[in-house]
Amino acid sequence: MYESFLYGNETAEILLIQPVDERELESIPKEVEEIKKMAGAEDFALLAVKVDYWNIDLSPWKAPAIFGNEDFGDGATKTLQYLNDLAEGEYKGKRIILGGYSLAGLFALWAGTKSSFFGGIAAASPSVWFPGFTDYLAEHKTMTDVVYLSLGDKESKTRNAVLATTDECIRKTERLLNAQGIKCILEWNEGNHFREPESRMAKGFAWIIKEKR
Repeated sequence: MYESFLYGNETAEILLIQPVDERELESIPKEVEEIKKMAGAEDFALLAVKVDYWNIDLSPWKAPAIFGNEDFGDGATKTLQYLNDLAEGEYKGKRIILGGYSLAGLFALWAGTKSSFFGGIAAASPSVWFPGFTDYLAEHKTMTDVVYLSLGDKESKTRNAVLATTDECIRKTERLLNAQGIKCILEWNEGNHFREPESRMAKGFAWIIKEKR
C-alpha cells in the first residue's frame, strides 16, 4: 500500500518523484522551497510516495541486515510498478525525474536500469554499498542520460565493514555511469549520512532541473 502526496505546481510539466518514509514526509515542504531557490524556478511538482516497509519496499533483492535485525526484502519491483502505473496513467506526459535519499537513492539508481520513464535520477547519499549492487550496475544499462550522485564526506568513517565501503562504491558507481555515456556528477557534502538530507535531495533535484532546461 502506497500513499502519494503532491507539492509545488500541480500543472507543471516537470514532476519529481521521491519515495519517502513517515519522517521524511514532514521535511518535504522545506525541500520543495530549497529546490525552488536552487533551481531558480517554480515550474515543477514533487510527488512524495510514502512506503510502509523501507527495507522491503525499496530493496531490489533480498540481503541480510547489516545493522539491527531487519533483513532487506525484494519489494522494489512492486514499488517500481506503482511508479510506472503513475507515469502511464495520472501523470502521463510529464517529464519525470526520480530521486531518493539513502536506500531510496539506491532504489532510484536501480529503477533507472528497469524503466525508461525517468528523464533523470537524483541519488543523494544512496546505499550503493548494498550487496551486489555495483556488480549489477556494471551489467545493466541505465536508461536515462543524467544522474546526480552525492555523499557525505564522513559516511565511510564507521566500524561497520559494509558501510565503510560506501566511498569506494559511490566512486565505482560514478565510473560505471560515465562509461555508459551518461552525464553524471558526484558531489561531496560535509558530514555523516544524517546531516541535512532534505538539502542534499534539493541539490540533486535542482541540478537535474537545470541540466534539463
